[in-house]
Amino acid sequence: MAKEQKEVRELKEGNYVMMDDAACVINSYSTAKPGKHGSAKARIEGKGVFDGKKRSLSQPVDAKIWVPIINRKQGQVVSVESDTVAQVMDLDTYETITIQTPEEMDISPDDEIEYLQMEDQRKIVR
Repeated sequence: MAKEQKEVRELKEGNYVMMDDAACVINSYSTAKPGKHGSAKARIEGKGVFDGKKRSLSQPVDAKIWVPIINRKQGQVVSVESDTVAQVMDLDTYETITIQTPEEMDISPDDEIEYLQMEDQRKIVR
């Protein structure tokens, strides 16, 4: 899996983080001051990038955490197979891939789109 390690204190809202083996975007990040016997704790709340589920995590700020490497790519819609599936050509590699289309998005052939990719997971963002 494409990911790297960072310290929890380096994270901020809008960053990506791995929670429950899923790539999530951080919605809120807060820290509690250190207690008598420990280090400060960070509370992270996020939403799955590819599944939309809410997740939360509490870790010491000096702990290491996995951060997914998600690539933002450009594509062009080649064909729309159904209301939920489209064929998209990557504008860098000219590879044609099948991507689930968001319900609220109206796309048609020749539209240029932007999508996120992490290994074999992809999601159209605009």
